[in-house]
Amino acid sequence: MSKKRWVLEPEVAGELGDNTILDTSVHPPIVSYFHHRFEGWLGDDLLEVFPCFLVTAALAKALEEVGLVGFTLDDVEVSVSLEFEFMYPGRVLPEFRWLKITGKDREADFYVTPDHHLEVSDRAMNILRRFNIAHAEIEAAET
Repeated sequence: MSKKRWVLEPEVAGELGDNTILDTSVHPPIVSYFHHRFEGWLGDDLLEVFPCFLVTAALAKALEEVGLVGFTLDDVEVSVSLEFEFMYPGRVLPEFRWLKITGKDREADFYVTPDHHLEVSDRAMNILRRFNIAHAEIEAAET
């Protein structure tokens, strides 16, 4: 089994929405309710808005089906800005899920590094590559 790891900086397609509930007394902030407001979207299935990640429901299903570890999935409230409506009139967004990273170290398929980057196993990367992650910055993790 490959021990290769990857660091991803996913597409940022918006910001934390007004309904997000977070504890900013710690860093990174702890989010207990995630509201993502889309400002734009280039179509990637994996998105980031610090300190959260979200994935399309299709990608979420694929991640669950192969038994990857280091994450849970939860609901995310999604809305769009006026700018989004202007740029993409009539565009319907797919369903998204909150990808909560729970991996504590590099043994997990998903892990947030001490400098707050998403690191994934080669196994996870193989699944992600089946989906649109064209706007993510991807590089091999240092070993």
